Amino acid sequence: MYNTSDIHSLTDFNRKSAEHIKRIQETGRPEILTVQGKAAAVVLAPETFDRLAQAAEYAETLEAIRQSMAHHEAGQAKPVQQAFDEMREELKADFPDASF
Repeated sequence: MYNTSDIHSLTDFNRKSAEHIKRIQETGRPEILTVQGKAAAVVLAPETFDRLAQAAEYAETLEAIRQSMAHHEAGQAKPVQQAFDEMREELKADFPDASF
């Protein structure tokens, strides 16, 4: 995903930030910024961040579905009406003046 040319010191980034940002926008690759030789931050283009965030959200959704299916297959699922009734009771306890 990245190579050694994508690793720069924070000092160099501060001195030549316009060059770094232009390169990030052109290549779409993130840059790893170091402080005293250790990775300290990653700078990436907004489009790259959006793709990563969407991929993470998709992965989390798939994992939630997988867990739900496993609970269902293990007999740990509740009937829908029971689940709604329990949620309604919890909401009534939290919001006694509301009508549900």
